[in-house]
Amino acid sequence: MKLVRYGNEGAERPGLVDANGVLRDLSAHIPDIDGRMLNDSSLERLRALDTEALPAVDGSPRFAPIVGNIGKFLCIGLNYSDHAAETGAAIPEHPILFFKANSAIVGANDDVIMPRGSTHTDWEVELGVVIGTTTKYVSEQEALSHVAGYCIVNDVSERHFQTQLTGQWTKGKSCDTFGPTGPFLVTRDEVPDPQALDMSLDVNGKRMQTGNTSTMIFSVAQIISHLSKLMTLHPGDIITTGTPPGVGMGIKPDPVYLKSGDVMELHISGLGQQRQTVGQDA
Repeated sequence: MKLVRYGNEGAERPGLVDANGVLRDLSAHIPDIDGRMLNDSSLERLRALDTEALPAVDGSPRFAPIVGNIGKFLCIGLNYSDHAAETGAAIPEHPILFFKANSAIVGANDDVIMPRGSTHTDWEVELGVVIGTTTKYVSEQEALSHVAGYCIVNDVSERHFQTQLTGQWTKGKSCDTFGPTGPFLVTRDEVPDPQALDMSLDVNGKRMQTGNTSTMIFSVAQIISHLSKLMTLHPGDIITTGTPPGVGMGIKPDPVYLKSGDVMELHISGLGQQRQTVGQDA
């Protein structure tokens, strides 16, 4: 299934996109798409619905963030061997973990607004993982069974804030609007191998990032298992799993960063497409 939340901020409704690409409303069946309904039994009840009997949604409403009331927004850094190489960083022994503030989360096609003083805002297409069941001390073999589904995440990053303001990467990762998610939460039954997904990102129509999740240093299963030994993962938590090469910071000899009016377009096979216009906070 391709689950969505749609509508204006503060008035989001649950829905799904059917096999013909029609957006249909789920409000008669669930109050929202959040941690309460991401377990396998709840998803199976939705899967059993007659989708053609669900009300079709008119127009082209906004795609909202794909999960409501997100608990944690966990991020893995330097998780692609070719991306680590372009930044000159050593291959990490264990997954590098940082957090994005939940206030960074926006919908897939919402504007990305650079904060005041930003001169080094960068793009990062990433595979997002949404946890479906409470996850603690799980093995790699059982880890994927705790996944509700997958989505696209743009891990927008202000590199000066990230690297020069003293402290953790979170400073450059948590600015408002720096976490577009969606447009769909694609349930795990439609993603048989999360390590075989093509991904790309364009800026103003120019291809900047091209990659495949097969080049991850730590697989999705390894990441979930590792994190579950450090903290309990709860239904609705999002993990974003790193980016392939082609970020602005890695361009040689002169890095390239976003400016107001730029347009980013992101794609991951089977998970849809994002499109954001960049603005500047006044």
